[in-house]
Amino acid sequence: MGTLTKKEQSTRPPKKLIERLRAFTTPELCDGAGLYHSMDYQIKPWIGRTKIVGPAVTVDVPSGEGDIVADAILELEEGDVLVVAGKGNCDCSYWGDHRSICAAMMKAEGVVIDGAFRDLEGCEESGFPVYAKGLTCGTAAKSGAGAINVPVSCGGVCVRPGDIVIGDVNGVCVLTLEEAEGVIERALKKIEKQKYTLAEMKRTGQVYTKLLKK
Repeated sequence: MGTLTKKEQSTRPPKKLIERLRAFTTPELCDGAGLYHSMDYQIKPWIGRTKIVGPAVTVDVPSGEGDIVADAILELEEGDVLVVAGKGNCDCSYWGDHRSICAAMMKAEGVVIDGAFRDLEGCEESGFPVYAKGLTCGTAAKSGAGAINVPVSCGGVCVRPGDIVIGDVNGVCVLTLEEAEGVIERALKKIEKQKYTLAEMKRTGQVYTKLLKK
């Protein structure tokens, strides 16, 4: 498989859409999605509690191979989320403190890894958001095998270049550009139902364990 350049990626989502999505939690977006696309529950934020929202730059690597991830960092644009499809391998690391520093200098939003990373202290010092499945001390092989900006399966979810990746303390979900507006609309409707139900509980003193319809 080859490597696609930035110009060959899918259309980038508008910045206004990214900022609108940033106002929602991942559970709210999953509610709005109906058939939601959430990654393996073990993929969580390890560095900070910063929410990440941005278009995906994807890396497909054989299990235990990590060299091409360094090349993928150079493909990042401001606000991008690097998605490393590491096949869930936590016996070696696909990421470390130097890569965090480099990605931060590229002004990327964060990295999501279906696998492990290392250099916890150095990554914490860099402050760059790292979402991963685990932490280990070993490194990955460096044959250079893999591909950049191709559709991948990361944490059980299909991610295409340019798909919108949202991560917070609850986990990571993925939306296509085509479905994002509908997800926002449905998420807002549920939030309004929650607000209405809480207002009715305060007004009546009754407990409603299920959301009320207006």
